[in-house]
Amino acid sequence: MERGNQTGAGHFLLLGFTEQPGLQPFFFGLFLSLYLVTFTGNLLIILAIISDSHLHMPMYFFLSNLSFSDICFTSTTVPKMLWNIQTQSKVITYEGCLSQIFFFIVFGCLDNLLLTVMAYDRFVAICHPLHYMVIMNPQLCRLLALGSWCLSIMGSLLETLTLLRLSFCTHMEIPHFFCDLPEVLKLACSDTLINNIVVYLVTVVLGVFPLSGILFSYTQIFSSILKISSARGKYKAFSTCGSHLSVVSLFYGTGLGVYLSSAATSSSRTSRVASVMYTIVTPMLNPFIYSLRNRDIKRALGQLLSRLVPLSFGGP
Repeated sequence: MERGNQTGAGHFLLLGFTEQPGLQPFFFGLFLSLYLVTFTGNLLIILAIISDSHLHMPMYFFLSNLSFSDICFTSTTVPKMLWNIQTQSKVITYEGCLSQIFFFIVFGCLDNLLLTVMAYDRFVAICHPLHYMVIMNPQLCRLLALGSWCLSIMGSLLETLTLLRLSFCTHMEIPHFFCDLPEVLKLACSDTLINNIVVYLVTVVLGVFPLSGILFSYTQIFSSILKISSARGKYKAFSTCGSHLSVVSLFYGTGLGVYLSSAATSSSRTSRVASVMYTIVTPMLNPFIYSLRNRDIKRALGQLLSRLVPLSFGGP
């Protein structure tokens, strides 16, 4: 990267949501509240799964990984935004921007892959129930989780490292609250053809293929459910994948909303609002979806909170 073409010592300016000083405290309080709810909710899910031996099953193992990924995904963008609002600064360093892009892509792709693995888990549970524990053995579960992490890191490295070849002009303002890769590419003075090819390649491999896997899994699941004769049996089978289906719909629905809003309008404000749904609201809602629709999770959370509340008040 040619540092001579950059402003200052190499930094970008995150414009955030508004430049009106009177609205800054409102946005700070709003996003701090959303972040704390997201962090606390997902952390409680992780602790509940770890502390309850009845939840040491493949589905909940992947759910704990998803909750950890959601915490990291939100932590990639929100703390920096809150810091900038509090200090009334818009600056993010070149290195900080690349780090934010790297981790944002890692945990975004990881969410996607984990949801795909969870769809496969539900497919095996409903379509091959007698062989479920044999197929979804602990070794396979660990390999699927590790593979999801490795693929996400490799895809993110590929996209981030190609940014190093770019030079940037003097106009370094990013009309967003975090370093969004497409917005950063718009600021480049040099040719971004290779970067765009890499973005499309990673999107297909870590986005389109996993989504196709989810759709195929649910096609088989619904086909198996329809073959069940009793209404009670159908309801019981469907209820085992209801939470995951809700999370998948929310994840891809908000992601598609971000894409359509950016494609349909040039308004950066519309794109920023859509991105909030994808980067903050979805990770915040996931614990509520699983805790409200899953009796095992509700029971484990109740037991966990019953142990934590006395400790917080100095009890035995």
